[in-house]
Amino acid sequence: MNSSSFSAAGRIRLSRTLHSLVFTAALLGLLLSLFFAVSFGAKEMTFAAVWDAVVSYDRALPAHQIIHELRLPRVLGAALLGAAFAVAGALMQGVTRNSLADPGILGINSGAMLAVALSFAFFPNLPYAGMIALAFGGAVCSTLVIYLLASSVPGGLTPLRLTVAGSVVAALLGSLCEGIAIYYELSQDLAFWYAGGAAGIKWMHLRLLAPVILAALVFTIPLARSVSLLSLGEETASGLGIKTGRVRVLAIGTAVLLAGASVSAVGPVGFVGLVIPHMARKLTGGDYRRLLPLSALLGALLLVLADLAARTVNPPRELALGVMVAMIGVPFFLYLARKERSGL
Repeated sequence: MNSSSFSAAGRIRLSRTLHSLVFTAALLGLLLSLFFAVSFGAKEMTFAAVWDAVVSYDRALPAHQIIHELRLPRVLGAALLGAAFAVAGALMQGVTRNSLADPGILGINSGAMLAVALSFAFFPNLPYAGMIALAFGGAVCSTLVIYLLASSVPGGLTPLRLTVAGSVVAALLGSLCEGIAIYYELSQDLAFWYAGGAAGIKWMHLRLLAPVILAALVFTIPLARSVSLLSLGEETASGLGIKTGRVRVLAIGTAVLLAGASVSAVGPVGFVGLVIPHMARKLTGGDYRRLLPLSALLGALLLVLADLAARTVNPPRELALGVMVAMIGVPFFLYLARKERSGL
């Protein structure tokens, strides 16, 4: 009995060590990607110049201006929004028990996108804080419509019905966005924003976005254990004393806030919330107390690298950020959809 106890304790220590190594590697990878993303671009900078611009900014030096005013807010914004998209996807997958759940696939991003398109058409001088609020409102409305559609048929809400309802709503809202863009001659203004891009992120945007997104990410920490139990099933979670309805509302509300705020900044970048939680689950298991922080790190890493590739693959032209992410996300989605179908 003692030997088995020691063996169990050894496995626990090994598991904790492996998880620590995974987190450390993800954090180091993110830090390195941030440094490289700030250094490379249309004008390459030496590492020494980047370091000087960060620790001792001199407005009189053109290189420092490029780093501080253009690249730093863009790169930090990409990291922040990548973490937001990834955690939103992980929360949606946990509370719906649907491996295909993602703010983009379930139509949440489309609701925020429609709200932003309406703001371009009717409130062109709306402050950025107002646009964030509209994007959040649009995401909330589309989420409510999707849940009503998916739960209104006999048999109630199921992961497959949720995915179908989300796809239908996303297609409808996308068509409405296109119609608004054509009718109000906004096609050029919205075209690149639809495809997704971090080029327009400035310090003023980060001052508004960072407190909202960071507060939502911190809020997921006490929520993580309940989401872990809910992901095991409604009956299991209820039997362990979890108020499933309350947890579901809080988790989905947090995911909607993260997705809506992110879409207002970089457009409807899809698949980050689909791919990253699956990668994190493979690396650290299904405990959301570890899965959510790792998803945040990996999501930030993915979007920083995708943004770096978008502006360096074909210089001086810049590719859309959403296109770079979709090149990874679409094959992964098809793989998961086929896997889900074979399991039905």
